[in-house]
Amino acid sequence: MRFNRMLLSTTLVIVALVVQVSILARLHLPGAVPDLVLLTVLGLALVYGHVGGAFIGFGAGLLADLAPPADHAAGRYALVLCVIGYLAGLAKPDNGQLRSATGPMAVVVAAAVGTTLLYAGVGALVGDTAARHVGLPSLLFTAALYDLLLAPFVVPGIIALARRADRDPLAETASAKAADVSPGWLSAGTGLRIGSQRGGLRMKAVRARMARAGRIKGVKRL
Repeated sequence: MRFNRMLLSTTLVIVALVVQVSILARLHLPGAVPDLVLLTVLGLALVYGHVGGAFIGFGAGLLADLAPPADHAAGRYALVLCVIGYLAGLAKPDNGQLRSATGPMAVVVAAAVGTTLLYAGVGALVGDTAARHVGLPSLLFTAALYDLLLAPFVVPGIIALARRADRDPLAETASAKAADVSPGWLSAGTGLRIGSQRGGLRMKAVRARMARAGRIKGVKRL
């Protein structure tokens, strides 16, 4: 990943984690907690692709594992967000432009459900049965609902920031200069045409021949 991508991703993930831990987790909403870190990873993955999404998801999950008041094994959420970031990056459009909001919203719902299921599954493997006591169906419903309600205020802004930071002014300047030096530039930019230059040379040659013929006829008349 390029430096500007790493800097932007790190900053956004840290801000999202601080807001989630200090504000969203203290709202004591029924069921799950709105996952602002997950939405940040999804927004970046939709711009940077599956490889960038996997790296960003792993780093964001690892920070969430180490941030207090984490009460689970370190690396558990990192694994989950790494997989989710990779899968979300596969939904990146080929041309980089999202045609509608339906696709990102579907990605958010699928990621919210998938994150909850993966987190509960990994917890079951390591002996954590907290999801059973809380109720997995209610966690799935509230996680999808909260993230879907929060996504329109987070994901579009993340995508816009990522695209703006990913632009290279030097590359754009070079491409603009390359566009100036083109066949169209020769024909339109300076008002000179290759065909007209050739036609002008031919006209000059014809005029020169006619002038020579006139001179010879004049000598004969004399």
